[in-house]
Amino acid sequence: MTLGSFCSPPGSRINVGTGFLGMADQLDLLGGLQPTVRASAPESNPRATTPSSPLEDSQPEASESQAPSPESVVPRTLLILDTETTGLEPENHCCVEVGAILFDVQSRAVLAQQSFLLPAETNAAEPINRIPAAVTRLSQPWKEALLWFQNLLDAADVLVAHNAAFDRQWFGRGELPAVTQPWLCSMEDMRWPADRQLRSRPSVRDLALAYGVPVWAAHRALTDCIYLAEVFARCDDLEQLLLQGLEPRTLVRAKVSYDDRQLARDAGFRWNDPIKGAWARRMSAREIQELSFPVVPVDLEAGDSKT
Repeated sequence: MTLGSFCSPPGSRINVGTGFLGMADQLDLLGGLQPTVRASAPESNPRATTPSSPLEDSQPEASESQAPSPESVVPRTLLILDTETTGLEPENHCCVEVGAILFDVQSRAVLAQQSFLLPAETNAAEPINRIPAAVTRLSQPWKEALLWFQNLLDAADVLVAHNAAFDRQWFGRGELPAVTQPWLCSMEDMRWPADRQLRSRPSVRDLALAYGVPVWAAHRALTDCIYLAEVFARCDDLEQLLLQGLEPRTLVRAKVSYDDRQLARDAGFRWNDPIKGAWARRMSAREIQELSFPVVPVDLEAGDSKT
């Protein structure tokens, strides 16, 4: 397995050591990400987001506008991330691979990309990610790669991952640094246009196909980053999707009868996850206003349960 890390001028393509067969050719897909100048974002703090508003125990009152507030600022630079791990529990497993793409929102351009392995004694997830533990322990400059990865983190306004709740839990543990930027989940937080005919929580491959992005069989960290970078490059409404995706969200439970359960399912609510015996989802105040059924907020840390 090879390892590489570097930076490039905006709009150029760089191929980093990836460690999986044929990826050099696959990364040529990024050649379509040519800089296209878009309308400039407002000059302000690039990490500012919409301030949160409290939820009530019933359907919130409608606001005058459902659009993001004028104070909202579109992030200028995204760091698209993905991890491959030896299991699902950070307490018992570890991260074995990191993929990252630094993406400029205004020009829809890839600024830099990186992929590297981290050493592991065993990898129970090898049948899924196809990374033998022995390969992760081969001589490679992974410590230097971590230093460059920190530079990419420092350059980003927002961190993006598909299923960010999973990826974010590995940072600040083991060899991976802690991060301070806000996270955005392209699966859970971003509401993709209805004309793409996607499920409410699409897989990254379904999302790529919906935007005409070619997909391949490899299941590695940089692969999913490439998918998202290609999708973002093809989104004319990316700024709006980002603003709405960064709106503060609260876990809510749907108040629907058994006969009306399809309403909750169609709205992206999940049964038994994370609340047993209930339909639940994290939503912004604006999204809650658009629902056709009432919801109640839930605080799992406080021991709230279905009532």
